[in-house]
Amino acid sequence: MAREKIVVLGMGLSAANLTAVQLETIRSADLLVGGRRHLAPFADLAMEKQTIGGDLEEMLAVLRAQAPGRRVVVLASGDPLLFGIGARIVREMGPENVRIVPNVSSMAAAFARIHEPWEAAALVSLHGRSDTGPLAAALKSNLLVAVLTDGRHTPAWLAGWLLEKGADHFKLAVFEQLGTDREKYAWYSPAQAAVLNFDAPNLVVVKADAEQMRAVQKQHIGLVDHCYEHENGLITKPEVRAVVLAKLALAPGLTLWDLGAGSGAVGIEASLLLGPGRVAAVEEKAERVARIQANARRFGVYNLDVLQATLPDGMDLLPRPDRVFVGGGGRDLAQIIGQAAGRLGAGGVMVVNTVLLDNLAQATEALEARGLSVDVVQIQISRSKPMPWSRRLAAENPVWIVSGKKKEER
Repeated sequence: MAREKIVVLGMGLSAANLTAVQLETIRSADLLVGGRRHLAPFADLAMEKQTIGGDLEEMLAVLRAQAPGRRVVVLASGDPLLFGIGARIVREMGPENVRIVPNVSSMAAAFARIHEPWEAAALVSLHGRSDTGPLAAALKSNLLVAVLTDGRHTPAWLAGWLLEKGADHFKLAVFEQLGTDREKYAWYSPAQAAVLNFDAPNLVVVKADAEQMRAVQKQHIGLVDHCYEHENGLITKPEVRAVVLAKLALAPGLTLWDLGAGSGAVGIEASLLLGPGRVAAVEEKAERVARIQANARRFGVYNLDVLQATLPDGMDLLPRPDRVFVGGGGRDLAQIIGQAAGRLGAGGVMVVNTVLLDNLAQATEALEARGLSVDVVQIQISRSKPMPWSRRLAAENPVWIVSGKKKEER
């Protein structure tokens, strides 16, 4: 007997959003699967019902156990393929065995309530997730970001996170119990939302200030020094910055350590290439930490965290890195490189900048001692200076860029 396709049917905001055709699909089922609130409107129907909680493995086991000829309908919230269970069921059961029936999603309904077109909006789910990288990347690049919440990542938590990142220029539209008699929504500042309790289920649309977004989007690799707050020229120069970022071989989702971060310019520009990845910066002096945070806020970099510590201390508190940049280390450079290399994952890359001959030798030897393949380049930048009837070139200090790469796992 041919296997009936499992129907994964989105209920929209509630059973009131179901069409006549969708209701007939539900009534014709031999087995109706869903959460308690999904099954409640169909209590009077005679077919077998299976209540499923948050355990997707339990639900998949039920689906696999069904005889080929049984008509199975799985009820889902909103649109099953928008942060829903549809993708998991298709992946596990095979696309040839599944039919998806979409409906109005809570995100579509939210944008409709506030009369905002959402074809260019970013959609992020914090439901059951702890990684804020996708949220940080979305807020940097989009005027509108819809965020699915959960019991831990509430609207108040989101507002507090924005305040912690210095992103108080956003507005938050919070939607509570969409599609029910208790539905309500309103706009809040992060400071207002951070101290409020909201009824669940809820979701948030975050709207950026257009002027602030234009300023953020002016960021690019190799910004001139005066775009950053820095201390007496303590900043990696634009041309060197560009080469360092190339040597780091950055990609979306990676974690970068910026050790001896100074102004934070390397980590901040790295965020353009890391997307939902993250930057962990370490700096010794409190005033420099404050400058890094101010520079990150200016350019909408919300996935950069700064730790005040004297290297090599503090590295054990950082997330495991995929890439490491060492912009400062002084007499402890070899020890810093050694400890960082020990945390670096297989295939990881470390880049060290130095203008000192002794540190060039230390960096090369420390990387090779840890088994990394080493490459050294020297950059000599000369800048044009105006003269009465022409220009001349003024040389800056040469910089050595030492790159090390760990072997890939076999």
